[in-house]
Amino acid sequence: MKASLFPRGSKMERSAILSAAFLVGVIVTTPFSRAADLKGSFDDNFSKSCPAKNFKTSEDGQIWHLSLDEDAGCGFMTKEKYRFGWFSMKLKLVGGDSAGVVTAYYMCSENAAGPERDEVDIEFLGNRTGQPYVIQTNVYKNGTGGREMRHSLWFDPTEDFHTYSILWNNHQLVWFVDAVAVRVYKNANYSNNFFPNEKAMYLFSSIWNADDWATRGGLEKTDWKKAPFVSSYKEFKAEGCKWEDPYPACVATTTEHWWDQYAAWHLNDDQKLDYAWVQRNLVIYDYCKDTQRYPELPQECWLSPWA
Repeated sequence: MKASLFPRGSKMERSAILSAAFLVGVIVTTPFSRAADLKGSFDDNFSKSCPAKNFKTSEDGQIWHLSLDEDAGCGFMTKEKYRFGWFSMKLKLVGGDSAGVVTAYYMCSENAAGPERDEVDIEFLGNRTGQPYVIQTNVYKNGTGGREMRHSLWFDPTEDFHTYSILWNNHQLVWFVDAVAVRVYKNANYSNNFFPNEKAMYLFSSIWNADDWATRGGLEKTDWKKAPFVSSYKEFKAEGCKWEDPYPACVATTTEHWWDQYAAWHLNDDQKLDYAWVQRNLVIYDYCKDTQRYPELPQECWLSPWA
């Protein structure tokens, strides 16, 4: 969160201010300001996959509405693929009773359904009316995942647009919500080699039915009488290494590769404070603490996010 909102002081003082921000839903800007909007129309930058009735835009074409009904969902992907960078999108999620509905915003390599795929996920898990939204993040390497974390949010993501971002370089993956780092996944040359740093990825988003698992483990089913379910998107930003076959030199979207410089290899001091608050207050599930599922915790679980 903005440093000016949180003057340095006692831990109790900061905790009180952050708790107030949690209650009122402070909207803040992204922690890096150099990423620029992609040029051109939606169709210039993305390919979509859904019936025409499931994809609508605002009159000026700047807001995109993806819908799910009993017949079909909807999704889109970037025409460019990237290896490392900063990727950001503003989303407004399905309101009301959205149990069973998942809105996903993620990066994935070309072999999206195969055993070789790498993937970095943000998934918004629908809810019954009045229950809190849950954001799930995950990492896949060579088709294997199982690195889920789930967080609650400090605002209602259905009332307005909020910014969801991923910073990806060879040192860390960081997921941001409105400039707040909610998850850090470090690369420390694990012997298990579980860090996605070799394959270029496309950016995807989709809305789909996942009522077999998404809400209370599948106990809450999608109520199709409430359809269509609509998620809205705008202001996609991408700044990174564009991939050019074969294995390329880095072709950045600006002259500065700021997202892969030393300052982007670690959280800064303010980000660390916000991240620590998130860990204390918003984490619902962390695979690194699930000893029933992982009697021997994966190697990356022993690495501090401050490393």
